[in-house]
Order: sequence, then C-alpha cells, then structure tokens
Amino acid sequence: MTGKHLLTAAAAIILFTMGHPVLAADGPPPAKIKVAPVTQEEVAQTRTVIGVLYYERISHISTELAALVESVEVNQGDVVKKGDPLVILNTEILDEEINFQQAKLEQIELRIANVEKNYKRLERLFGKAGVSERERDNALFEYENAQIEKQATQATLQKLKIQKKRSEISAPFNGIILTKDVDSGSWVQPGRQLVSIGSSEDLFIRAPISESILRYIELGQTLPVTITAFGKELTGTLEDIDPVADMKTKNVFLKISIEPQGLIAQNMTATVSVPASTRQQLSIISRASLVKFQGKDFVYTVKEGKAAILPVNIVAYLGDKVGVDNPYIVPGMPVVTEGNERLRPDQPVLVGE
Repeated sequence: MTGKHLLTAAAAIILFTMGHPVLAADGPPPAKIKVAPVTQEEVAQTRTVIGVLYYERISHISTELAALVESVEVNQGDVVKKGDPLVILNTEILDEEINFQQAKLEQIELRIANVEKNYKRLERLFGKAGVSERERDNALFEYENAQIEKQATQATLQKLKIQKKRSEISAPFNGIILTKDVDSGSWVQPGRQLVSIGSSEDLFIRAPISESILRYIELGQTLPVTITAFGKELTGTLEDIDPVADMKTKNVFLKISIEPQGLIAQNMTATVSVPASTRQQLSIISRASLVKFQGKDFVYTVKEGKAAILPVNIVAYLGDKVGVDNPYIVPGMPVVTEGNERLRPDQPVLVGE
C-alpha cells in the first residue's frame, strides 16, 4: 500500500471511529456475522447517469359511437391485461334497434317465402291458363326485390351488432392506465378520448451519457438499473443509441429496455450504470457488505477476531456486486456481508457459516 493510500484509509477510519466509539474491554459478547471473500474480475469502471422512464407505445383509446358511458372499469395507474374491459357504454337504444331489425328480418323472410311460392306457381303456368309474361316478370321482380331487402337488413343488423360489441371497449395490449378522461354518466361522441394506456412491453429509459464514454458502449449489453422512486434494482438492455447528440451538452442518449415492475409512471427517474473505461482488474465485493457513514462507503473485515473497518472506492456497479480499486482490498480477504449494520471498529466477532 502506498503512503498516499495509507493516509487516506487512516483518515477515513479515524473519521468513522470518531462517530462510533470503540467498545470497552468488558463490552457485549462477540457479534455474530457472516463473511464472503473478495474476488477479482476484469471489468470496466462504470459511471452512473440519471435517465427518464417512458412508454414508447401509448394508445389513446376513443369511442366509435355516440353514447352514454355506463361505467369506467379502470382508474389511473391500474395495470391491465390485453382484453380487459376499460369502458362500457350504455346500449339500451342500440338494443332496441337490434330488436327492430331482427323483427323486420323475420317479416322479410316470411314475405320471401310467399313471393317465391307465387313466382314458382306463375312460372309453371306461364303460357297456360292465361298467365301473361308481365305477370310472371312482376312476380320475379317482387321475389328478387325481397331478397335484396333481406341482404340490406342483414347488413344493417350486422353493423348494429358490431357497434354493440364495440360498446365494451377493451385494452388493446398489456399495460398501465396513464389517464382516465371520462366517468360514468358522461355523454361521448365518436373520437372522444376515454383513457390512455402505455404498453408494459414497451417500457424504456432514456439516459444521457457523455460523448467521451460512447466508445465503451455496445448495443445489446445489459446495464444495472435502479428505479429511483422505489429503490428497486433490475437489469436493463441497451436497445439503441440516439443518432443526434444534444447541441449544448454534446450528450448522447441511450435507449434502454426494462421489464415492467408494477406501477411505474412515465417520466419517473432511473439511475443507470454505464461502462466508462476499458476492462481492468478490480476487486469485487458484495453490495451487502457496504456500510455508509457521512456519505462515504466502508466495509468490515476481520483481523485477529475483531472487526476492522476499511474505506472503499467504488468504481463499478455490477448488479448485486461492486468493483473497487483500493490496493488494500485484495482477493481472498474476508468482508462482512451479514451483521455489518450493527458492528463497530474493534468489536469482537464470531464468524458463522
């Protein structure tokens, strides 16, 4: 360890112990802890950037009908699946029209049966018993006209049934309700927006990075992500890089896809760790081993049966692990992963399995 690193480590330890007095010889029994050895890997240093969550695919659900809103089945923030009902329109008038057209169709079918019978009778008697060509042609015209009227009524009835089906408006895909724009009792016209829904399968983070580290970025690589609002850690995938840099800052924007994690609002922030150097040998420790004091990171190791605290300089975030470049954090060194939140420097410890 160089003299500079020794001074830095010593100063940090003194600062920590000033806020956490050393235990007396007759203090409590040894603290039970668990440890894990430091490993070494060839990884890149990382830099954390703040990105913004957004839904790339948003559907503004509207109605094709003029109708009264019977009920709204969702609220803003609800998570829905494809096919779930969103808004149900009142269909009383539509139902009456459907009943009328069905009755009309039955009347037409009765008339068709009658005129068809008459036409066939005249066709057989044509040229006999005084049946003229005009009488036969009139019967044929009446039969064909009834057939056309039946087709038109069937088309009208089918249109009404489609309208009724569309009076229950469903989610077009899995997603989250971003806005609720109507409520029950509202009268809506065709094209009126009812709700908007963001696709949970098209959830991305737009994160800026300095152009100086763009060389270390590769499409398809996975990146550690933390949703700021919940402190939830997950893994994102770099899908694309914006081809236009910001004119003032020269930052380039990354497009990072993430899996849906319950309620996530558009424009929430997310912290993303991106590579910022070439790969190098770093000491790797579990994030569970970190303790903070006055904004600085420390770890506990074990020396002669007692807890010894060391400051660490984190240069890479690797999911549930971090990479540090302190020369005194060496491979094989035991660091405390459980029980460290209650430890104090020089406190006796009992290492468990």
